[in-house]
Amino acid sequence: MDNKAFDSKRIAQGYAKRPWLHKSVIEQLKIDCSLPKDYLFKNGLDVGCGAGLSTKALRLICDKVTGTDIAESMVEVCHEIYGTDSTYSFYAAKAEETRISNKKYDIVTAAGCINWVDEKKFMNNMAQVLDDNGLVVIYDFGITDRMVGNDDYTRWYRDEYLIRFPKPPRKENKWTQADLIDGFVMEKQTEYDMEYSFTLDKFVDFMLIQSNVNAQIESGSISADEIRKWMIESLMPVFDRRERQLVFYGYSWYIRKWRI
Repeated sequence: MDNKAFDSKRIAQGYAKRPWLHKSVIEQLKIDCSLPKDYLFKNGLDVGCGAGLSTKALRLICDKVTGTDIAESMVEVCHEIYGTDSTYSFYAAKAEETRISNKKYDIVTAAGCINWVDEKKFMNNMAQVLDDNGLVVIYDFGITDRMVGNDDYTRWYRDEYLIRFPKPPRKENKWTQADLIDGFVMEKQTEYDMEYSFTLDKFVDFMLIQSNVNAQIESGSISADEIRKWMIESLMPVFDRRERQLVFYGYSWYIRKWRI
């Protein structure tokens, strides 16, 4: 899917309200990298920052953070939310073309954007902006066909949702050492599950900004209101007026820049 599909105020505002699972990813990072509980990096960069939730998560382990996104509307929302905090800065840029700052970064995160980038150009840019021994953390998470104790959701997801809204094509290759350029090493790759509680209305709000759904809204083949109506009607028996725990699948790749 064209990245321009994400460059709208509707999507940006929706992204700002997404589940803050990025915080759990950062907790996973501490475990995977054996970091002390109070460890802080000095200068962090978050590429493909969206509406800033991943940047907010990176700030938990950084003194100062910069977020970049290809979509101007995303950066605009970031400025609206975080603009008064001097520990944050944001600007629009491709993940492969972030600026070389006066002080190089000791950690870079890339959340949910790596499927859209040119791997070699991205890594060449990381070689320029990252300090020696710095860490690149590539991660993502997504919905699954599982809700805790709810087989009705699995049937809805497989037999109704994916039929109406098939996944748009995108790269989904798992990087290996061979995908990296000289000077970088793949230290570790981990996979994990996370859970998040939704009411029916909040779940529908969330689903309306999924790439599967957004592709059809942006193409004009169906309106957001029509999709909302169908989802609420078809999911009412699934939720049964209760909050439900959706299972998310996540992964993290840890790439180290060798000291030159």
